[in-house]
Amino acid sequence: MSVQAAAGSARASRAARQPAAELPIARVAVDISLPHLDRPFDYLVPATMAATAVPGAQVRVRFAGQLASGFVLDRLAASEHTGRLGYLERVIAPEPVLTPEIASLARAVADRYGGTMADVLRLAIPPRHAAAGRAPASRSQPASDDTAGNVATPVPKVGPEPSAGAAGAAIGGPWDQYPDGPSFVAALAQGRSPRAVWSALPGADWTQQIAGAVAATARSGRGAVVVVPDARDLRLVDSALERDLGPGRHVVLSASLGPAERYRRWIAVARREVTVVAGTRSAMFAPVADLGLVVLWDEGDDLHAEPRAPYPHAREVLALRAYLTRGAALFGGFARTAEAELLISAGWARPLAADRATRRRLAPAVQAAGTDAELARDEAARSARLPSIALRTARAALETGPVLVQVPRRGYLTAVACERCHARARCACGGPAELPGPGMPLRCGWCGSAIARGCRGCGHPGLRAVVTGARRIAEELGRALGPAPVRTSGGSAVLDEVGPEPAVIVATPGSEPAAQGGYCAALLLDGWAMLGLPSLRAAEEALRRWMNAAALVRPARSGGSVVVVGVGEQPAVQALVRWDPATFAARELAEREELNLPPATRMASVTGPPEAVDSLLAVVQLPAGAELLGPLPAPDGRAGSPQNAIRYLVRVPRPLGQELARALRDGQAARSAAKEPGAVRVQVDPTLLI
Repeated sequence: MSVQAAAGSARASRAARQPAAELPIARVAVDISLPHLDRPFDYLVPATMAATAVPGAQVRVRFAGQLASGFVLDRLAASEHTGRLGYLERVIAPEPVLTPEIASLARAVADRYGGTMADVLRLAIPPRHAAAGRAPASRSQPASDDTAGNVATPVPKVGPEPSAGAAGAAIGGPWDQYPDGPSFVAALAQGRSPRAVWSALPGADWTQQIAGAVAATARSGRGAVVVVPDARDLRLVDSALERDLGPGRHVVLSASLGPAERYRRWIAVARREVTVVAGTRSAMFAPVADLGLVVLWDEGDDLHAEPRAPYPHAREVLALRAYLTRGAALFGGFARTAEAELLISAGWARPLAADRATRRRLAPAVQAAGTDAELARDEAARSARLPSIALRTARAALETGPVLVQVPRRGYLTAVACERCHARARCACGGPAELPGPGMPLRCGWCGSAIARGCRGCGHPGLRAVVTGARRIAEELGRALGPAPVRTSGGSAVLDEVGPEPAVIVATPGSEPAAQGGYCAALLLDGWAMLGLPSLRAAEEALRRWMNAAALVRPARSGGSVVVVGVGEQPAVQALVRWDPATFAARELAEREELNLPPATRMASVTGPPEAVDSLLAVVQLPAGAELLGPLPAPDGRAGSPQNAIRYLVRVPRPLGQELARALRDGQAARSAAKEPGAVRVQVDPTLLI
């Protein structure tokens, strides 16, 4: 058959199609990211697809002459569109993978962040896998990873469900150290929806509290979603949930799963085979039925911020889910962000923390190396990388067990300078010169090019370290602390756990392994490197990293001690010494309110080529009282960048945040409708402002 004949046959087939007898209109969210097309479109449902084109099904439609994917949002009896409607081309999968709750959530997230629903749905729903999608609904579908990454097999629930009161009594134990903990768990077990910002105690197994809250929610007949920052935390939560719920009663979702397994587990959740989901960031959109609880652990971790448009944060998405479903929320961590403090001050959530006596009983003893008392004993206590107090603490701790050393940067020497004139060594591209290892040639930290030794200013070949990485510090500690073995954890070689025997563990933030029985001591080095970052969140992030490491140390009554080096008596250090993240977060929020900084205000960044940014701002109708700050060079741009990107910041009072997002989206829609050149990135409430 010729091409012309085949095309004619296809046209004849389409012409012969008849609409479905009942509800012949399908309202479809088409996978088109153009802002001016961010709305659903109506299509006729062929009679042959009447039974399969159900709400939530994935379909193919013809859009602007091209085939595009989409999801059926609804079936209608009539359309408001007065023109001619096209037919659905085919149903990719009749399985309803987009639930009404997730569709509403995707729309709300797009509106909050000034993005498109198509972009949110790409984040929310994993790519379809045909073989996994054809698998029949069965309790034999895998639902949970064990700690080795294997797949366990779900089993049906057996036996009668305990009453709400019995459930609260059965699982309230892990929360007994918090004055309001038992009442929080009891409310979950009774089907109510409390919301709390939880300050976890050091040394305790935080996964027990999460599993207890989830178990109480499950016993009330509702589902739960638990989101953690990384795979290591996910393995811990997975084990705790299996221990409390039993095998097969929850499912693990993460980006590390293969396409088939991830889609199969997603389908199992959508089919209501499993109602408890634990996962990393992408699990915040899991289609859990009858959602009763959302949990976010370590809510200040930057891994919770989505790097793809429209750049949502898991904390905001889960707060939206709790609001839309009238469910409970538990946002926790050892530290607390200003955003979490705002939820408390606004009355949306209540604090869930232990009393001072309990905190002091479980926390390690914390000392700052730069205090006046220590300076009187050692004049180099504030400036030395390893002052005498750090070495004394480590040597004493190594007599009984392991010592943790937290270093801000991995690598060897991540920045070097001329030994004679102290000029920083740089590549021709402007990037910093780094030394990857002893005896190795210099290379650029940006482009990786080799760099010849020799100062460009004075010609001297000698080098001095400016910024020291974990591997170099491990060498220095090996020489200073004697025969104890020194191990590193970070990058692609992260340790999960170490034994109770004496050893020095040098780790970067987020890579600290747990120690059996807890560490005897921890050294938090180069505190200035974190507190000195040009970021609004520098002190908040430094405290979060310090508390996460210090929580792995034994209590002071068991000899556990922590030394913070290179920072002196800063507010973040004092919060660590007192183990009081709540007061620090309240102070941080008060300062930002005084300075009109987020989260007291809402801000958006507009980044792109100058011509494109100017054209967007020319058509945007900003809310009354909006402040336009800039332009400045884009923070991630480099000198000589071809696009020479710039960035504006737009600031509005917090109640006008939704109006700001809508105005920026309308401006993007006007540009895309006019097909103006140049891409402009709009981020509402960006994680990094400076």
